[in-house]
Amino acid sequence: MAMPFDDATDTPDDALMVLYASGDPGAARVLAARHVPRVMGFAARMLGGDRAEAEDVAQEAMLRLWRVAPDWRPGEARVSTWLYRVVANLCTDRLRGRVRRRAVTLDDAPDVADGAPGVVAGMVARDRKAALYATLDLLPDRQRQAVVLRHLEGLTNPEIALVMDIGVEAVESLTARGKRALAAALAGRQEDLGYEDGT
Repeated sequence: MAMPFDDATDTPDDALMVLYASGDPGAARVLAARHVPRVMGFAARMLGGDRAEAEDVAQEAMLRLWRVAPDWRPGEARVSTWLYRVVANLCTDRLRGRVRRRAVTLDDAPDVADGAPGVVAGMVARDRKAALYATLDLLPDRQRQAVVLRHLEGLTNPEIALVMDIGVEAVESLTARGKRALAAALAGRQEDLGYEDGT
């Protein structure tokens, strides 16, 4: 009999994977609610802000997670780390398959949420976001992955090393080089992006 998930916020991912593999669909719902928003955000950042493509990637990653559930070995890997690795690989495949990358424009940035600061602040924020996405697109794939995972997703260097299947030193190097490249690419654009007053 399936366990009801009235309050599953404390249930560890490994336990949810075991429950899902045993036929409990509630465990899948909890895992999806817990992980889909983050992996979709990561995919969107990796794919230049393309939310539709990010949704496809997140969906494919979750399908792969469901397929491995029967073979999941608790304690061997974290579900979040496993998902980030799958999403990174799917994004890399999609980026390599693009013949021409489209530039991110102001129209591609999400609308300002209700209650946000004024219209001008919203426009500045969208311009900054578009500039960041466009500049991230200029980085080599591995640098972009490291920078996004560290500075936008908030993963630690050891977690990134697991996701990218590299050493911690390589993560530090990729992140440092990526940050330098971003700074160089955005140099001279402070005024255009509303940073002229030092904010």
